[in-house]
Amino acid sequence: MADAPAKTEEELLAEWQNMASGEGDSGEVDNGVGQKILGQDEIDSLLGVNKDSGPSNRGVKALLDQSVVNYEKLPMLERVFDQFERILSTSLRHFTADNVDVTIVSISSARFGDYLNQIPLPAGLVVVNAIGLDDYIMLVYESQLIYSVVDVLLGGRKARPVPIVGRQFTPIEHRIVDNLTEIVLRDLTNCFAPVSPVQFKKERMEVNPRFALISQETNVVIVVTVRVNLEGREGQMQFCLPYATLEPIREQLLQQFMGEKFGQDNIWENHLSQELYHTSLPLMAVLDEMTMSLSQALKWKVGDTIMLDARPHSPIQVDCGGVTKLIGTMGRALDYKAVKVSHNVTDLNNMKNQ
Repeated sequence: MADAPAKTEEELLAEWQNMASGEGDSGEVDNGVGQKILGQDEIDSLLGVNKDSGPSNRGVKALLDQSVVNYEKLPMLERVFDQFERILSTSLRHFTADNVDVTIVSISSARFGDYLNQIPLPAGLVVVNAIGLDDYIMLVYESQLIYSVVDVLLGGRKARPVPIVGRQFTPIEHRIVDNLTEIVLRDLTNCFAPVSPVQFKKERMEVNPRFALISQETNVVIVVTVRVNLEGREGQMQFCLPYATLEPIREQLLQQFMGEKFGQDNIWENHLSQELYHTSLPLMAVLDEMTMSLSQALKWKVGDTIMLDARPHSPIQVDCGGVTKLIGTMGRALDYKAVKVSHNVTDLNNMKNQ
């Protein structure tokens, strides 16, 4: 192997000066023990922090958010909102007497606290009671959508779109939003009907996200973004659905198609039913029952006699697993004690319903 060419005096002097100043070729700083100290830009890049406050999909932050993005897929929920897209388009055409296009932009997952922080204010935050699920969801109207609907309904179709201003909504705008919410929730209820009998009812409208908490900030929610186009004016509404709210109907939402639970193998069902008919069950014939105190039971001795109220023709209960299934009378068949059934399971169920 050939020897490396000797460095000149000028090269050695420049190398010593770089070492003395603690700077390498990459701009990293040496802490004096041979370890490099990262600069602020490199630290931000490693953590996934974006100086422009835009979305970042790199670094540690991307690893933390990955579990949220891929939390759980609910195929039936996507089909529910596909149907909602078509139904709402028709309803809004009748409501505005104009051409309306409704499009589902995305269905994603996020932390509830992160979602609240990214809502552009001012916005209309409607807290909705999901009757049947015993929980709440949230409907968020972008201010641009509210101004566009008000402008169209009040005769401003040919006027230029009103610029967004940071002001609170007027009573007229509140009233129009109430009417719009009634239509949206009615259509959403109809779309959920094949999955589960859920009714969505508006409770209140807030403009401050702090007063619209429907779940813990660390809980995962599904965010459904819907774009509404009104004659060239666009606006968005978003549905915030906590996973905890959808938990009672989670099995239905995991189905790939409606009625999937009825698609089992008929051969296996027939085999299982035949095996159930030949299954042995332990039965217990109860002659009589009586209640006494613990102190009396502790006084029992060997040879004591317990007097029962049963008579030769008294009804005998036949229990299975502690539940009365048959009623009959005591008798004898050959050399065995037997019970002659007088009431079966169907008779007992009819007695309970009367």
